[in-house]
Amino acid sequence: MKNPFESGQIKNYLLFYASVVVIMILFFIATSLFNEEKQYKEKKFNTEVNASQKAKQKDIKKALKPQTHNFKLLEKAY
Repeated sequence: MKNPFESGQIKNYLLFYASVVVIMILFFIATSLFNEEKQYKEKKFNTEVNASQKAKQKDIKKALKPQTHNFKLLEKAY
C-alpha cells in the first residue's frame, strides 16, 4: 500500500472538501442577499355580531341540538 501523504491523495481530498465548503458558503450568501422580506398590512377581522348573524347562530344551534332517540338496551350482552 502506498503512503497517501507521498502520493498527493490527501491534498486532493482536502482541496475537494475546501471547495465543497466554499460552494456552501457562496450559496448561503446568495440566498440571503436575494431573499426579500415582504411586509403585509395587518388584517383586522370584524368581531361584531349583527342581528342577522345572531339569528343565524340561533338557527345553527337549534339544528345542531342532539336529537333524542328511543333506544332500548338488551337485557343480556352477547
